[in-house]
Amino acid sequence: MSRLIIVSNRLPFTIEKNEEGIFVRQSSGGLVSAIKSYFERPDKQSTDYSDKIWVGSMDAAEEDWNAVKDGPDLLTDFRVEPVFPDREQYEDYYNGFSNSTLWPLFHYFPTLVDYKKDYFEAYRDVNQQFAETIAKVYQPGDTIWVHDYQLMLLPQILREALPNATIGFFLHIPFPSYEIFRLLPSRWKRALLHGTLGADLVGFHTHDYVQHFIQSCKMILKVENQFTDILYKERVIKTELFPIGIDYQKFRDAITDEETVGIATSLEEKFYNQKIIFSVDRLDYTKGLDYRLDGYEEFLSRYPEWRERVVFILNIVPSRSMISAYMKRKSRIEEKVSTINGKFSSLHWQPLIYRYNHLSFEELCALYQVADAALITPLRDGMNLVAKEYVASCIDKGVLILSELTGAASELSEAVLVNPTDVEEVADGIATALTMHPIEQRSRLSNMQRRLASYDVFKWTSDFLGCLKETKAEQENLKISLLNDENQSVITQDYKQAETRCILLDYDGTLSPIQKVPSMAKPTTELITLLNRLTNDPKNEIVIISGRDAETLEHWLGNLPLNLIAEHGAAIKHKGGEWQEQATMAAEWKDKIRPLMQLFVNRCAGSFIEEKKSSLAWHYRNTHPDLGFNRSRELRNNLLQLTGNTPLQVMDGNKVLEVRLVGFDKGTTALNMVRTFNADFTLCLGDDVTDEDMFRSFADKAYTIKVGRGNTSAQYTILSQKDVYPFLRKLIGATKTVQLQS
Repeated sequence: MSRLIIVSNRLPFTIEKNEEGIFVRQSSGGLVSAIKSYFERPDKQSTDYSDKIWVGSMDAAEEDWNAVKDGPDLLTDFRVEPVFPDREQYEDYYNGFSNSTLWPLFHYFPTLVDYKKDYFEAYRDVNQQFAETIAKVYQPGDTIWVHDYQLMLLPQILREALPNATIGFFLHIPFPSYEIFRLLPSRWKRALLHGTLGADLVGFHTHDYVQHFIQSCKMILKVENQFTDILYKERVIKTELFPIGIDYQKFRDAITDEETVGIATSLEEKFYNQKIIFSVDRLDYTKGLDYRLDGYEEFLSRYPEWRERVVFILNIVPSRSMISAYMKRKSRIEEKVSTINGKFSSLHWQPLIYRYNHLSFEELCALYQVADAALITPLRDGMNLVAKEYVASCIDKGVLILSELTGAASELSEAVLVNPTDVEEVADGIATALTMHPIEQRSRLSNMQRRLASYDVFKWTSDFLGCLKETKAEQENLKISLLNDENQSVITQDYKQAETRCILLDYDGTLSPIQKVPSMAKPTTELITLLNRLTNDPKNEIVIISGRDAETLEHWLGNLPLNLIAEHGAAIKHKGGEWQEQATMAAEWKDKIRPLMQLFVNRCAGSFIEEKKSSLAWHYRNTHPDLGFNRSRELRNNLLQLTGNTPLQVMDGNKVLEVRLVGFDKGTTALNMVRTFNADFTLCLGDDVTDEDMFRSFADKAYTIKVGRGNTSAQYTILSQKDVYPFLRKLIGATKTVQLQS
């Protein structure tokens, strides 16, 4: 049975020292809370894992760790493996690249980003240290789950060290749009995407984050994707959304906890006959605390009837106090708090109670329970679990006022959603919450509570790990159809024993890499040499079957002793013969198709028309991926209408739309060619949608191989065009071995 290795920047506790000695304190944060909840509930855990290991950095000396690791404060259901980075290096990695580069950029604060080379190098080095620690404890079959933006390089480092490992990665903050992400220096952004794609499964909180990530991979790494699957480095990586949940039952149980009830009762007595608004946040510019206070001030100004009838309890949890910008922000917030209290308070009432401190779980739950409204308005948030915790803690009353810019907004649609920068909307949202009828409050709460109860942190964890397991199984299934050494040996053996052979080869994407401009795909010396070696064997009939026009094929390959098929069968030249035109229809039809294609060339930068004797093609391989695809769907619909009830057909190829005469496809043409030769051994290689006609026509009559990923009727798959030549050389080498032996 495998083990589960959880990897996060920090362990779920910190070691602190004072006059009384060394002690352990629980760390705060949604990630730690979520995973710790899962680890603490054996009844909710997957039975697939025999043991659990948590790897994270330790902000303490190794001797301090040794002093407490076996103590009563660290009796856990999981094994702990600490990483001890150099303090200065960790500073550049954590407060530097992680929180002064990635954090502001991913939260859409590009003006606050620091682009320092030393930060990135420290980030890379600490990720490497994590990998070394994990490699020491890893056993074959273990599942590794890497968490968050501090460790985006780690999956690929692990992949290189542990090629067969099962690796998942989850990003707990937003992934920004491509226009924001591309602001990073080229080397950094490529490294981050490359690092993340070392995982088998990459998880995000929302659909938008998934799409932003895929878009950045497509634009920067030029990857191909099918829906949410990404093909990269001959691997298929799945991306998916998993909105993180909370331990719902834990917060429901706190409703009857004696200590929590006692704190809640004292708060209700203290604020008798007053409505309570509550919010708790880390000290961070992404939380929009300035705007939140402006919104509350606007509320008190616009709705004076609520003065002395409402109190706003604002609790800020200390965070990143080593970063000077955070301390300046703290001072500014405290000045704003003083301004509001000075402006509106009376001898008997203070509108705002401010705390800068950590809250115990019991204090937090008590505040959740007594608050008539929770004001949670970050400027940007990956998810925001505080909103979910508040909803879970409400009994018969409570209204959630939530920023529409949080990941949680898509799940908690019954909340009063506001734009955090619109202080008037926030003020009106507060007024709406405080005057909402109890029946409506209960209705909204019950809908949200049912949702949170059904998709809690345990469901989130099991969903991710279950999907990771399925993804790994799918990758293994793909390997079965890949042209591996065993498959190649069988094909090679049949090739050696055959007296006559027919080898059909597509050109673009198979014998030559796809080029930006078709004319750039001219055969290289290496390809000409390879084809000469194949044709030198008298047992071989080589057929180049292509969508290229006859003139181009003749110019490039006409002097070789092989068979040429142009435009998918519209023209054929047998070895040593002349070109024979198969199409008889006059070309006037092009005059109706060409203007429509030209219209789409004008509307889609980078696209172009390729005209052949019997066909017209609109290429969009050089366009923006999404724009090109969308325009191709529009053009396809128009072409289908235009060619209806005509002897023309519209073919959807690899980033190309082609219009040609009905009756000419690679399947029929290739089958006729094979029947002509009646060979003992037939092999067919192609990469495009048009080659599927060949694969289907041959069925069990030939060895069929698709070049590139995608659904295919071929028996086998070669993931990359660059692997075609070595495969063909292996066939040639097999016959040489036979000749030498004889």
